[in-house]
Amino acid sequence: MREKGCNREELFSFLTRLRGEDLGYGRILSSMCTRPHPVALEAEALFAGTNLGDPGLFPGTASIERLLVERLGDLLHHRRASGYATSGGTESNIQVLRMARGLAGAKHPNVVVPESAHFSFEKACDILSLEIRPVPLDGNLRMDVEKAEDLIDRNTVCLVGIAGTTEYGMVDPIEALSDIAVDRGVFLHVDAAFGGLVIPFLGRPLSFDFSLPGVSSVSVDPHKMGMSPIPAGALLVRDEHMLAPLLVATPYLTVKNVYTLAGTRPGGPVAGAFAVLEYLGREGMAAIVKGCMENTARLIEGLETFGIPRAVTPDVNVATFDCGEVPEGWLVSRTRRGHLRIVCMPHVSRDQVEAFIEAMGGLHG
Repeated sequence: MREKGCNREELFSFLTRLRGEDLGYGRILSSMCTRPHPVALEAEALFAGTNLGDPGLFPGTASIERLLVERLGDLLHHRRASGYATSGGTESNIQVLRMARGLAGAKHPNVVVPESAHFSFEKACDILSLEIRPVPLDGNLRMDVEKAEDLIDRNTVCLVGIAGTTEYGMVDPIEALSDIAVDRGVFLHVDAAFGGLVIPFLGRPLSFDFSLPGVSSVSVDPHKMGMSPIPAGALLVRDEHMLAPLLVATPYLTVKNVYTLAGTRPGGPVAGAFAVLEYLGREGMAAIVKGCMENTARLIEGLETFGIPRAVTPDVNVATFDCGEVPEGWLVSRTRRGHLRIVCMPHVSRDQVEAFIEAMGGLHG
């Protein structure tokens, strides 16, 4: 640390230079995060410095968190859902498994997840000493329901389905998983970190949320398709009593117990997430999703014109291809199976899609 502070101009010259080394979104086709909406940034700035970890000191900010949970619950067909704003899907998934383990009380707990599950479940199971049981996928890269049921036993504390897989954009057969959860008395968590703010706005909505009786909890990340500042996730549960295993006494705070994982929690991103949903409404969000899905379809159509086949037809705005070489300067990614992966986020414009198709045609045409 410096003995004496530097002047402001020198400091921000240094910071600006380093910020300039970050990659812009112009040619990023692999990210599930996007540019925050201007309304989100304005709201975040207004609530900078607020701490949801001690809500009695920031009652207005705490009210916004409750409103965010309410709005998301309404979108997921359960306006009276309980929960809180997390830092994102990883925290949400850790908390869900911690909660499910506490509710079940199994001696040798295990968790049944699809092979397509986000790597955060591996972290969560390692932290919580849970056995993880991966379920193979079917021909459409969705969870094989019959094989999932075969892996469930009396020590299974949680069954997990994905609504919008990170790698292929697929929605697992959540309706069938709900039936299994009801029949077997198993806690069912739906990881909708990505799809939770896509599926409700599709012209062909899929059943994945609290409208299904077996769904116990849903996670959704506003910092993805919700265009809010990072970090902004949310964990919603059907009944507030489900949160009981997470409660920890906090005698010196303005509240006497909490069920969150983090202690200090920034209010700015929560306000930003709420602001976007309020500002755009269902119509505005539907328009955003429609544009992303149209770009996804155009990308698939365009690349297949050059003989580059899709790996699978996605349910949400993630496109994957059986393809090798990619033009220089475009930031894409690969799935574990080696497929080219592109996410058509709000920052990916039609012009960018067309430019990428043209560049791919130059290599593969």
